[in-house]
Amino acid sequence: MKQLDALQALAALKQGNQRFVKAKSLHSGMTLLEKQRAHASGQKPFAIILGCSDSRVPAEIVFDQGVGDLFVIRVAGNVVAPSQIGSIEYAIEMFETALIVVLGHSHCGAVQATLEAMADPNSTRSLNIDAIVKRIKPAIAPLNLTIDECQQAVEVNIKHSVAQLETQSDIIAQKLTNKEVNIIGACYDLFTGRIHFME
Repeated sequence: MKQLDALQALAALKQGNQRFVKAKSLHSGMTLLEKQRAHASGQKPFAIILGCSDSRVPAEIVFDQGVGDLFVIRVAGNVVAPSQIGSIEYAIEMFETALIVVLGHSHCGAVQATLEAMADPNSTRSLNIDAIVKRIKPAIAPLNLTIDECQQAVEVNIKHSVAQLETQSDIIAQKLTNKEVNIIGACYDLFTGRIHFME
């Protein structure tokens, strides 16, 4: 089966989210055994999703895609670190996946924690949580946002992650130059279920 190009992949994700919002999934009827058999011989994901770990934003469900359709990397705050970049590079090279989506969401706890840390620098967090905060802070610190401006901070953080993916990987940069890959930011609304693509 020929791999989808970036525009075809984006269209499939948009259509899938529309189905999710309307509760008209194409994939809920398959049994687990049918799903396993369909992809036991390998995978060919048509999109890579770097999303937040938030349990309310499972990419396969909110995009209404099946087993093996998406290569999903989840980390709090959809931050970019070497392990995430390496995972994306792997999917690009192994599966020729042409679309990368950085998927954030409204009311992101990691972004909220960063705003709180900026408002009270003396507050204590674990070193590991602080590592996530330190990856989000450079994106939102210059804007001097308040805790009440979380949604704006979420969107800025998504754009920051997109920019990092564009510049911190030679493999991704080359694929972008050759127009073999596209990267787009997107934000999931927890209340409506709709995904806004930052095109």
